[in-house]
Amino acid sequence: MSGESDLIKLYSQKILALAADIPRTQRLEAPDATVKKRSPLCGSTVTVDLTLADGRVSDYGQDVKACALGQASAAVVGGAIVGRTPDEIVHARDALREMLKNDGPTPPAPFDGLEVLRPARDYKNRHASILLALDAASDAAQEASARERA
Repeated sequence: MSGESDLIKLYSQKILALAADIPRTQRLEAPDATVKKRSPLCGSTVTVDLTLADGRVSDYGQDVKACALGQASAAVVGGAIVGRTPDEIVHARDALREMLKNDGPTPPAPFDGLEVLRPARDYKNRHASILLALDAASDAAQEASARERA
């Protein structure tokens, strides 16, 4: 892909619809973990709060300041994360990274909505923003899990 028309195609109606309707944008009052991630390349930031109960995400909140691609990614994550284990979140993050960097398979359900971001694989400067929500959620889930086990 190259050129302005390809970039316009990247911002598909589906991506823009996801970006306009991000779930779980309220920060949590008493999270088990909070993690903020920033992409140095574009300045996008995502802060996530989460709580765990019995080893699964029981509540999640996020503050997203990112481009439409980062927002769309956060929308999929916010809609899928409750009920997931820390290992499932890490696996989804790793699968998203592989999808973007090496055209690997789509992340597994319930994170398979991230498939909409596959066209961004050709725009390496956008990868960090797309990964922010799952990077932050993975770190927060692992941190909360360690506290839950302690």
